[in-house]
Amino acid sequence: MSGKIIALANQKGGVGKTTTAVNLATAIAAVGKKVLLIDLDPQGNATTGFGIEQKDRKVTTYDVLIDGCSIKDAVLQTQIPNLDIIPATVELSGAEDELLKESNKIFKLRGAMDEADAKEEWDFVLIDCPPSLSLMTLNALAASDSVLVPLQCEFYALEGLSLLLKTIEKVRTTFNPDLHIHGILLTMYDKRNNLSAQVASDVRGYLGNKVFDTVIPRNVRISEAPSHGKPSLLYDVGCQGSQAYIQLATEILKREKKAA
Repeated sequence: MSGKIIALANQKGGVGKTTTAVNLATAIAAVGKKVLLIDLDPQGNATTGFGIEQKDRKVTTYDVLIDGCSIKDAVLQTQIPNLDIIPATVELSGAEDELLKESNKIFKLRGAMDEADAKEEWDFVLIDCPPSLSLMTLNALAASDSVLVPLQCEFYALEGLSLLLKTIEKVRTTFNPDLHIHGILLTMYDKRNNLSAQVASDVRGYLGNKVFDTVIPRNVRISEAPSHGKPSLLYDVGCQGSQAYIQLATEILKREKKAA
């Protein structure tokens, strides 16, 4: 079975997208699957989350998209066995204007992935998108099999979800007919807050089984982990947040097995 390419996208910032990318990649790699994480956010937070310093980011996603660098030449091994990353730096913020000049601007990432046989090389490729519906995000959606949407359990998140779903549908009908929603992941869930429960109920009522059973709770240890250059699964595997990401990885692997 060929690998799966999953974009993690939400145009709203602060929803746990990068945290999910880092910890989900770690959890899947921990069961022996080969994983590539592509950092497509100019902030480079996913790269920082693995303790990779700026001086070590010699070849980045910018080089892949703009200079035609091979994906395999851009890959760095992380401290996690089976888990590779293509790092990002702030230089990526200038890629948007440069891509606008190119005729195949939507398909730059897909072309690089096809050239590297990424779906043969890795079991899962996760793409951490920037918090916007930008050309970077469109590149990710055009290159992916599916989209995982982290959704913070708050009122304003529901408004943003509607816009994102319309964008995904437009990409599917225009650029990538195989694209589908892998799942909606409820994040920052606070069981003491009635609003969290209401948002979760509304989303499940609207999207049904598209919403993962797993819910990511608000958890201080998850927030602390990036400052130590580690995924929370390495920083504190026993905390509620880490256990939730292990559960999410299990749920995704079961879904993939069932689909296959």
